[in-house]
Amino acid sequence: GWCPLSPTGAQITQLLVEPPWMPAVLWDGVTLNCQGLGNPNNTTWYKDRRHWRQEGPDQFLVTESGTYKCDRPGSGLSSPVSILNDWLVLQVPARALLEGDTVTLRCRS
Repeated sequence: GWCPLSPTGAQITQLLVEPPWMPAVLWDGVTLNCQGLGNPNNTTWYKDRRHWRQEGPDQFLVTESGTYKCDRPGSGLSSPVSILNDWLVLQVPARALLEGDTVTLRCRS
């Protein structure tokens, strides 16, 4: 998979969300995809700061709210992604935003 370079030039692990909106909500049918170096089948998953799945696939459909991270051998631990189960959310696109960008917001219930 594709991974951007970190400021030091090393590959980093990224946890991508589909559909690409943040915060992610459970009732959207969210898929998490861990991208980084190494074999995708050696992905280790963490949920709510606890070891959750060892050497699983690099993507799955989320069925429980919580905070997820993934680890790929060779590129390390991803940043956390929270999956909410709230009744009302204000969402922004799950991508890097810069000052001056036009942004579409979604208010959903």
